[in-house]
Amino acid sequence: MPKCPFPLRIITHFLNQSRILSTNPPKLSTSTSLSPNQSMESEPEEEPPIISEKMFKSAPKMGSFKRGDPTLSLRIEKCAGSGDLASIENLLTLIRSENRALREHTFIVIFRAYGRAHLPEKAVDLFRRMVDEFHCKRTVKSFNSVLNVVIKEGLYRRGLEFHDDAVSSNITPNGLSFNLVIKALCKLGLVDRAVEVFREMPERKCPPDVYTYCTLMDGLCKEERIDEAVLLLDEMQSEGISPSSVTYNVLINGLCKRGDLSRVTKLVDNMFLKGCVPNEVTYNTLINGLCLKGKLDKAVSLLERMVSSKCVPNDVTYGTLVKGLVKQRGTVDAVRLLVSMEERGYRLNQHVYSVLISGLFKEGKAEEAMELWKKMMGEKDCEPNIVVYSALVDGLCREGKPEEAKEIVNGMISNGCMPNAYTYSSLMRGFFRAGLSEEAMKVWGEMDETGCSRNEVCYSVLIDGLCGVGKVNEAMTVWSEMLATGVKPDTVAYSSMIKGLCGVGSVDAALRLYHEMICQEEPESQPDVVTYNILLDGLCVQRDVSRAVDLLNCMLDRGCDPDVITCNVFLKSLREKSEDSCEEGKGFLEELVVRLLKRQRVSGACKIVEVMLSKYMAPKGSTWGMIVPEICKPKKINAAIDKCWRNLCALK
Repeated sequence: MPKCPFPLRIITHFLNQSRILSTNPPKLSTSTSLSPNQSMESEPEEEPPIISEKMFKSAPKMGSFKRGDPTLSLRIEKCAGSGDLASIENLLTLIRSENRALREHTFIVIFRAYGRAHLPEKAVDLFRRMVDEFHCKRTVKSFNSVLNVVIKEGLYRRGLEFHDDAVSSNITPNGLSFNLVIKALCKLGLVDRAVEVFREMPERKCPPDVYTYCTLMDGLCKEERIDEAVLLLDEMQSEGISPSSVTYNVLINGLCKRGDLSRVTKLVDNMFLKGCVPNEVTYNTLINGLCLKGKLDKAVSLLERMVSSKCVPNDVTYGTLVKGLVKQRGTVDAVRLLVSMEERGYRLNQHVYSVLISGLFKEGKAEEAMELWKKMMGEKDCEPNIVVYSALVDGLCREGKPEEAKEIVNGMISNGCMPNAYTYSSLMRGFFRAGLSEEAMKVWGEMDETGCSRNEVCYSVLIDGLCGVGKVNEAMTVWSEMLATGVKPDTVAYSSMIKGLCGVGSVDAALRLYHEMICQEEPESQPDVVTYNILLDGLCVQRDVSRAVDLLNCMLDRGCDPDVITCNVFLKSLREKSEDSCEEGKGFLEELVVRLLKRQRVSGACKIVEVMLSKYMAPKGSTWGMIVPEICKPKKINAAIDKCWRNLCALK
């Protein structure tokens, strides 16, 4: 069992403190007023009755009141609040037939109702009819309301089209309009255009606010342009705009994903200096960043700081720590942590169960994974979802138990949880690995029966399985079907098909597929080191070493570094070709190291040197002279010297 990176008693201590915080919140003073969400012992006041339909229709005859536009607006707003869109349509028809007018506020209420009902086009259509049919002047308020509805539905391009149409019809956008447009552009990945709009705002008398900066920073971070995002923080402060917790959280998240923890530390210090208090999102983001870098001890220290700051850890906090432990192959320690959590009232959710079950299977602890599954099945308030089921199916297939996995799939269907493409892909892969290709094909057919859409992963698994049992013609048929249905093959699908073709000696056909890959625009369809190794091995098996070398050159030119398998393919070919294969192999690998170093690809060069040393092929002194300075950067050397000096001083 791997050693736990930190004492479990520390976690238990923090859990006790956080439990106290969550069960005993600070008491409010008697002068503090209750918020609208707080419950009260007294009976709630009855809502004033709305005029009945009968009285509404008979009012002109009764003479009690005159039917007028405020009454209609009141009824429309009541229907909008209850989601009665049919009644709204009827009332709008009545208003239009009697040539009445409505206030813009009423239309905004209707637009929001359409938004809650996920009917953005209805909102757009009504906005266009406001003037001609209902005699209501449109302003930027109703425009923003509709634009927000469209963008909330994720229809970003449609939102931009609507914006351009409205602006061309004399609607003058305000700050909120610009914020929505910048959000849509960032969501579409058009960050440069979003920056242009951002720079236009002061010229349009709409200075950016904190929300504008946050939106643009988030867009830049997602495009991995974090330095530009950080510069925006300095800019907004120079403009007198105080950053919020959300602002810092966006930047911290971006830096954590990049792994730049030193800049994260400075940013957190800046956050405290500006009087901005970290919240749960801040702490969870920081803990996640530390876990991604494998610094679990620091993550636990941050948990201590979180609890001492009276910030209660939640499911995300502990789920992140669990994922970090699983990633470091400490799943058993993660299970112990969760047992301790449960003893203190914390309930596990489906996400945590799926992470643990998957981690236990990957560590070869199938029995512990099944025990955890049974424990979950005994929970009344935590039923397994598709993610947990899929993790269990994949784990059983990894253990060579596809029949048991099939029973789980049958059980999930009977429980009303339909398998997805990932579930079926894992099951097919399991049957193929167990040599049960016919059963795998049956699973493929069952996807039609359950209405599960096939994606590139499903096709990749089937093609790879068929090629693995020598059924290349059947694999080509599946390949053609995949293209006909509009599913674009990814790198795995291409590599699987190329491997099958090389396996039957059709290397030229495999190379044609390779050239098709490099013509694709999608990054997920580009060849990787696995693809190149398959083709290199195919060429070397046919003793076409010259073409293999040409392909290796293409591999290097395209930024793909060779690995151990690449080296072994060429060493095997040289061994079969020459009696003095050892010296030729050494020279070949040494030249490869030099070429990688000249291209500043130190990591790839180090891998080749490791292969050489494992085969007792010591590089020349000149080669060592090139690679050692690259590996031993001055900062790393100085850090190592300082550490040794501190250790020596501690011994005195």
